[in-house]
Amino acid sequence: MNRWTHVPFITASDGQALCHLTEASFKGLSRPRGNMPATVVLGAQWGDEGKGKLVDQLASEADWVVRFQGGSNAGHTIVIGDRKLAFHHLPSGITYSHCNLVLGDGMVIDPWKLEQELDSWHAFGGERPEGDRLFISERAHITLPYHRILDGADKEIGTTGRGIGPTYRDAIDRIGIRFVDLPSVLTDDSKISSMVNRMNLQLTAAGLEPSIDESTLKADLEWIQSRFGASVRPTGVMIDHSLKRGEFVLLEGAQGALLDISQGTYPFVTSSVTSRANATHGAGIHPGHVNRCIGVVKAYTTRVGHGPFPAELSDDVGKHLGDVGHEFGTTTGRPRRCGWLDIVPLRHAMRVNGFDEVVLTKLDVLGGIDEIEIVIGYDIDGSQVHEFPADIGSLERATPITMKLPGFPPLSLDEWLKLSREARATSQGYSVLPQEAQVYIETIEKLLGIPVTSVGVGPDREASIEKSQ
Repeated sequence: MNRWTHVPFITASDGQALCHLTEASFKGLSRPRGNMPATVVLGAQWGDEGKGKLVDQLASEADWVVRFQGGSNAGHTIVIGDRKLAFHHLPSGITYSHCNLVLGDGMVIDPWKLEQELDSWHAFGGERPEGDRLFISERAHITLPYHRILDGADKEIGTTGRGIGPTYRDAIDRIGIRFVDLPSVLTDDSKISSMVNRMNLQLTAAGLEPSIDESTLKADLEWIQSRFGASVRPTGVMIDHSLKRGEFVLLEGAQGALLDISQGTYPFVTSSVTSRANATHGAGIHPGHVNRCIGVVKAYTTRVGHGPFPAELSDDVGKHLGDVGHEFGTTTGRPRRCGWLDIVPLRHAMRVNGFDEVVLTKLDVLGGIDEIEIVIGYDIDGSQVHEFPADIGSLERATPITMKLPGFPPLSLDEWLKLSREARATSQGYSVLPQEAQVYIETIEKLLGIPVTSVGVGPDREASIEKSQ
């Protein structure tokens, strides 16, 4: 049985429970403070880089996988044999029964969407992990139907319409509801009345019909408490204690570096901080716990929705990338815009996040393109630019400066999978790849100045090739 199943719910007034938990957790601890392994996995582009597959691979040895920001706007796909699993809230480690899962402090959680995911997982694996190895932070905010309705009014940014921005806005305005707040809200009808009035005023201001009533809102909150109350925990405390035991924790980012509210292509960004700096904050632990940060980079570039995209291709190559790469959003189903690998925003992402290594995904999609280009700079108004501009207007006027490399032949998914198995069996690493593919990887390493430690060559969890040591 999971050792956290019966941990008492800690409140500020329950000092006895807190003392009990602390004493029990620190018994027998002898590891030095420096030996607290935590790994952060982040997308280095505009999302959809293949983080889910990597976390799924790493989770085979992890004790914990923690989501630290975002909500149901995230989407990651894991392929196991002929089965494809799509998740939005649930961390990728769900596929390993030994792995504990956390929806962290910095998340905004849609209980109805989470319920759908859990039902799908139960149908697939026969497991109900909530409260046993799946825990919801008491500090996480709740996305309500009102938030989704309000988000649907946006026509400019191209959001997912999942209510993420309005939920974070309520959090910043200090009027949101966290999971820890449910008991107190449900016993105070005046709070519910005030919430309904505010929600309907905001809907009216957005040009929408007011549609929230007190009885429905209260019933929704009662259902959330009944359905998920037993899964709510002080997850930051739990993760901190586990790290002090020397357990392996993965911090899983959602979206990508270029969608960060501060460091991305604002205003065409998500509503949360997607960077390394928020990984520990959104998990409820301190930055000193992290000893490894992996940047996940697609072998080309994609983005969903509006916003500048200098590397975008509208020709046959762009169509090839979209068709062969099956580039449709996991959350929205919208076709992704496709283009060459762009080093300029990747350098920006590296500066902000301090990647120790790169995992390159979907290399196989480039197979069959005669000549591959990499964007190494921009021409903006006649000047060469190598740093990623903050100004959207400049990015919209940017013309990519590229270097060209020879392409490599197309292989079937079975052939790529055979190569990955050969690489593992013989420890040959990248030498099993076509020579032109090896040159492409080496060029990326030189341009970024950090190693590419693994390459994905297909959707299957086994379709990855590790760099030989």
